[in-house]
Amino acid sequence: MILGRERLDAAPVACAGLLVIGDPHVSSLRPGRRKDPDWPAPVLAKLEHCVALANARDLAPVLLGDLFERPVEPDESLKSRLIRILKGFRHRPLANVGNHDIRHTRLSDGDSLAMLAVSDVLDVVPESGPAAQYRVASRRLGLGATPFGQAIPADARGLFPDADHTVWLTHHDLAFGAGYPGAVPPEAIAGCALAINGHVHKRHAPLRVGDTLWVNPGNITRGSVDLIAHVPAVFVLAGDLSLTEERLPFAADVFDLTGRQVAADPSPEAVGRVESAFVSLLQAETTTDLARSDDGALLREEIEAKFFRDETPEPVRAAIRSLVEAAVAKRGG
Repeated sequence: MILGRERLDAAPVACAGLLVIGDPHVSSLRPGRRKDPDWPAPVLAKLEHCVALANARDLAPVLLGDLFERPVEPDESLKSRLIRILKGFRHRPLANVGNHDIRHTRLSDGDSLAMLAVSDVLDVVPESGPAAQYRVASRRLGLGATPFGQAIPADARGLFPDADHTVWLTHHDLAFGAGYPGAVPPEAIAGCALAINGHVHKRHAPLRVGDTLWVNPGNITRGSVDLIAHVPAVFVLAGDLSLTEERLPFAADVFDLTGRQVAADPSPEAVGRVESAFVSLLQAETTTDLARSDDGALLREEIEAKFFRDETPEPVRAAIRSLVEAAVAKRGG
């Protein structure tokens, strides 16, 4: 089932390829240590660039999830601006559902993403399964998707009997290379040659598991300082399943590093150094003015650092995180 127009019963969308867009996290709240004076202009500008790129090259846009930073975006002006941008795509966008898009375990009418779908702005995949078909040159692609919190299928054979290739979108805590607590290794999907994951904010090298190549492009929005070396980009998926990087315009110096000793090199080569520095800085005290963070990210940094130092039990961590989220939501509403 697709929220929006019905795609599977329609003729395949004829296009020159797919434009794969990592989590935008659109929000009226300036995230964490970002020091942009005109937030959310940077993320909207990136989406406008995606529209121009997609239309110029006849690409059909697909979003990997977390279009919004919060399930309910209260800024009506921002939503109107976003709607205008999304309507600019020649091919109607298709979006997977991320954890930031939903208040409960499934997408509901009260979520802003659902509102965009029923308003005929884009199509959304609320339940795991087949989503759309595309004709790219002489190839036919079947596209499936699994929202956050739902089970990724182990077998996609037979879901797209007329397709040359099956591609699957996911939004999960998957471990690419060095994992983190809670992350699970990607598994092969029978009958699926390519799987593309959102949710994990940083780009990782592709990982082949059985006959499935797993790719994690990373976000187009750098919302936290651990992404200081991440280069925002989208990827063009061709009919032969090759992926070509298209870098988005971005400014390198966008984070307030007060109290933080972090390398400010935005090149991909700096990623390892930055990750090591970030792990170290989370163990240190800082002199940061916590009130400067619109979304409570700086406060979260300090709390998580204390959790780490004190080896706080997970149930206590969960309770405190819940209180922080409620306070930030009340402030942002």
